[in-house]
Amino acid sequence: MVDLIAKRYVKALMTERDSESLSTIYKELKEISSAYNDSKFLSIISSTEVSIEKKIELILSFVENCNVATSNLIKLLGDNKRLDIVPYIVEGLNKELSILTNSYTGVIYTNNELSDSDVEKLNTQFAKKFDVSLTLTQNICDYDGIKVDIDGLGVEVGFAKNRLKAQMIDHILKAV
Repeated sequence: MVDLIAKRYVKALMTERDSESLSTIYKELKEISSAYNDSKFLSIISSTEVSIEKKIELILSFVENCNVATSNLIKLLGDNKRLDIVPYIVEGLNKELSILTNSYTGVIYTNNELSDSDVEKLNTQFAKKFDVSLTLTQNICDYDGIKVDIDGLGVEVGFAKNRLKAQMIDHILKAV
């Protein structure tokens, strides 16, 4: 439900704006949305004891020289008691900007750190394959293999050692 509401605000932001102004709004909203990870901030935003004006003032204080469009959006969200959907608007705006500029970000999940040249090779190959501008980052975790996830494109390519092992066993058993 929150996603649907956020999409309406994103759609309104997208109308009659160029990618540069959208990028500015996105950066400001992203900076604001980082505060939503703090539990104290969330308790202030959800509090009924704090006035809407004070909440709006607090949110706008996170950005220096706030854009008029960003300021108006925060005020509108405050008036409609929807200040909690800012992170969803940031997420939706990021997807729309990626489509508009044809540039995406992705994550490489692996349990061993890859060299910069390997990351660049993967970056180049995926960018060439999907004809997009791509930036890949590494996430070193406990994934036994390698997985590349490009969220905006809906692409997830993985190679797991356990799965390969199971497929080899199945193939050998079928051959016998």
